[in-house]
Amino acid sequence: MSIARLSDLADKTACPRLVVKVGSSLLVGREGLRRAWVEGLVAEIAAARARGQDVIVVSSGAIALGAATLGLEKGGRGSLADAQAAAAVGQIALSGLWAELLGRHGLTAAQLLLTLEDLEDRRRYLNATATLTRLLDAGAVPVINENDSVATQEIRFGDNDRLAARVAQAARASAVLLLSDVDGLYDRNPKEPGAKLLPEVHGVTSEIHAMATGDSASGLGSGGMTSKLQAAEIAELAGISLAIANGTYDTPIARAVDQGIGTLFTPRRKAGARKAWLGGRLRLRGSLTVDAGAAQALGKGSSLLAKGVTQVEGVFQRGDAIAIRDGEGRTLAHGLSEYDAIECSRLIGTHSSEQETILGYSPRSSVVHRDQLILL
Repeated sequence: MSIARLSDLADKTACPRLVVKVGSSLLVGREGLRRAWVEGLVAEIAAARARGQDVIVVSSGAIALGAATLGLEKGGRGSLADAQAAAAVGQIALSGLWAELLGRHGLTAAQLLLTLEDLEDRRRYLNATATLTRLLDAGAVPVINENDSVATQEIRFGDNDRLAARVAQAARASAVLLLSDVDGLYDRNPKEPGAKLLPEVHGVTSEIHAMATGDSASGLGSGGMTSKLQAAEIAELAGISLAIANGTYDTPIARAVDQGIGTLFTPRRKAGARKAWLGGRLRLRGSLTVDAGAAQALGKGSSLLAKGVTQVEGVFQRGDAIAIRDGEGRTLAHGLSEYDAIECSRLIGTHSSEQETILGYSPRSSVVHRDQLILL
């Protein structure tokens, strides 16, 4: 049974496993922790568990909580050092809060702090999958956040929207619910007259991206609508639905589900587990630009041959994830390279019959094999 409407998020048959992402501005207001609101949300999570659904929480708020404790300006986001220090202090309070409130309902909270590398490296990704599966089987409620105290600007998610989508992939969830400070996706900036909320979106297209704004209204969070659309794309690769709903109200899940207020993104396709992981990667080591013939061949399911490569960028090794782009810079696919960057540069535009002479060894059949490639 697939998810076709927001009400399906409360159906244990259609949605046996749900990831709920909570934004910083919902947990922490100008006056500090919004404890009463969190208590209401935890009651909703407990109700979902009672009706037979697994629930994973992706919770922001550590930086905001720590910044308030340490007295840091700009919500702890004035510098990377401030954010890391605030996260180190705030994560203790955040995990304690979830453990206490879930415990009141007889539920056990489990904390997982993840970095981008944990979900970009295939082995560590599978380890995360195994841990989440075991925790859910044991009846726990995993509460996940990015490990901001050690993450750097170069190696981090930067927002929990995309983290939630990657966690959903790893946990084989049915859906993701992003609770934010907006009702959902509008056809234009919601501050403009006549802006309309889109109740359903079937696949994220360039037209859908054009409707987004990257700003976060609260000033406390780090993700805007652009990051939410990127999260929807990541979820889609694994056949996972994603919803955006306004979390500023009391019992926000019930408001979204019972009244149908929000935007539901339903996937157009579903890739295999490995290809979904590959397509959802956020950190790539380099890129290959290809000619029109190669782009057309890729679209028909072919591997990428050196003959169709026109440009190599980045420093990467064999097995690294890279982007494949057309001549206009559009990303066509992600794939695992069969060669390192130097070898790729030497093979640009060559036929397989020439490559042994160039490399000094028998060449591989392709630069990126179709089994290690996913079209975007």
